[in-house]
Parts: sequence; structure tokens; C-alpha cells
Amino acid sequence: MDYEPPFFKTYKKLLEKNLGDSSENDEDLYSMVERSEELPLIDLERLNHEDEREECMKEISEVASEWGFFQVINHGIPNEILENMISEQKKLFYQPFEDKLCAEAVFNLSEKTYRWGNPCANNLRQLSWSEAFHFTLSDIPNILDQHITL
Repeated sequence: MDYEPPFFKTYKKLLEKNLGDSSENDEDLYSMVERSEELPLIDLERLNHEDEREECMKEISEVASEWGFFQVINHGIPNEILENMISEQKKLFYQPFEDKLCAEAVFNLSEKTYRWGNPCANNLRQLSWSEAFHFTLSDIPNILDQHITL
């Protein structure tokens, strides 16, 4: 069983509509990939320096408004914790797709916890890929009570 959502099946019409032989479409795809490599990087160490603090806060505000997310470095979280988190994340996302779809039943979580893709996309520029589990605060006790082992 595959762990990936059925991307091509779900977006087949959108891809067929937008991926013709036109070089304009190729350029659109290239520019989307190019843009994804420009993910903003914020050095949180700058918040500890009086002369850089204000500029760093302004930068965070700007990229949060423009992008909605960004990558941070020098955040103080030990590498061991980050590596463990990545390992657990892989275990979860490499579960079979059908199991992830049933996350509510399997993990006793809120409805529609597992989300992927963009159901509103009607052109390739709107097709930002996303696969995520969105937990509500009310989900936290259920997660802690179950001690989930994947």
C-alpha cells in the first residue's frame, strides 16, 4: 500500500489543462520550483543583540505576512531533539495513505485532522503541495493518553 496521497488521480484534470506543450506552462512550472527554493531564513540569534533585534523582528513580520512561514536557525533547540522529531515525523507520514485518512478513528483525533493538497486549486500556481496533521488543542489530551507508537 502506498503512503503518498493520490496526487495525480486527484489533480489529473488540472494537470492536463495546464501541462500542454506550451513553453509558457513550462516557465510557470519552473518559476514555481524556483520560488520554492527562496524560503526565507531567519537567524533568531539576532534577537539577542540590541543592535539587530528590531530589524530581526521586522523581518519576521514581513516574511510571515508574505510567505506565512519561514525557516529559523539558532533557535536553541538541541539537535538530538530535532533528529528525534524528524524520525517520529517520518514514521507518521510513511504510514499507508488509508491509515492517515482514518487518523480520527486510529488516533482518536478531531475530524479532518489529516489534510493534503489544495482542494481549491484551479491552476498550477495555487497547487502548493501540503501534507499535514492539524491538531486542535482538544486533541492534545487524546494524543498524550494514547502514547501513540507508530
